[in-house]
Amino acid sequence: MECIYCKSEMQRGTAPYHIDRHGYHLLLDKVPAWICLQCGEPYFEEKEVDEIQAAIREMDKHASKQQTFA
Repeated sequence: MECIYCKSEMQRGTAPYHIDRHGYHLLLDKVPAWICLQCGEPYFEEKEVDEIQAAIREMDKHASKQQTFA
């Protein structure tokens, strides 16, 4: 696999993912990803993207419930 930014080789590893959204911060420390050996850019495969999106949807549900109590 080749990095789309610097064209360097990539290898399997883990990378953090974080997002600030609707009053919460979601941090996933070690998500499986392809990591560029030169620039460090991570690329997540479809399975990991689906799992990240599912986690965000769950957090959105909990955040909206918390806002109704405020």
